[in-house]
Amino acid sequence: MTLKILIIIPCYNEQVSLPILLQEINTLSLPTEYELDKIIINDCSKDKTSEVAKANGAKVLDLTCNLGIGGAVQTGIKYAIKHNFDFAVQMDGDGQHPPSELIKLLEHQKLTQADVVIGSRFIDKKGFQSSFIRRMGIRYFYGLNRLFTQKSIYDSTSGFRLLARKALNLAAINYPDDYPEPESLVIFSKANLSIKEVPVTMRGRLGGKSSIGSGASVFYGFKVSLAMLFSFIRN
Repeated sequence: MTLKILIIIPCYNEQVSLPILLQEINTLSLPTEYELDKIIINDCSKDKTSEVAKANGAKVLDLTCNLGIGGAVQTGIKYAIKHNFDFAVQMDGDGQHPPSELIKLLEHQKLTQADVVIGSRFIDKKGFQSSFIRRMGIRYFYGLNRLFTQKSIYDSTSGFRLLARKALNLAAINYPDDYPEPESLVIFSKANLSIKEVPVTMRGRLGGKSSIGSGASVFYGFKVSLAMLFSFIRN
């Protein structure tokens, strides 16, 4: 039985990093039981993200308005369901998630039958570890997620994650709009989905700049904290 995997790559102004990332995906070798495809969700980029993606052989969905990362990822999730994929893997367009690490997520899902598998940079602490300020924020979200989910998720902000079919079905109808990674774990946990974490090695972004500047970090933390709380108390 062949299992279909869709790599969902949400992008906003990632024309610099995309050629390298897509080339790595195109040359990726997986076990024969898996069939791999990829799609770029172009979130109203102002550069040549769409053209670069198409020139490198990727399917592209060009959004007509900027939805933010949550809306872009959910668009890819709905595409995955419509086209009968068994798994979807979120992978950042900036190249921080090496495609070669995907096999670790797949092997862990096969071993545990988890609904969600998160690639974590903080278990083995290898590779790029992010800035000190961001690590402090991630520790904060670790505590908040432990409070709301009763689970120890060390890299709850990781955008490198695999969703199996139950998680896909839920995320297609209920997925946070802005910076969804921590909040979505509350939603998945409330639905009693199995969430696992596996160590991966990440790297610094290959181009472009982060959508969360240092000055916006405090506002981001406050906003996501409220969103997690509301998701926790909502029926």
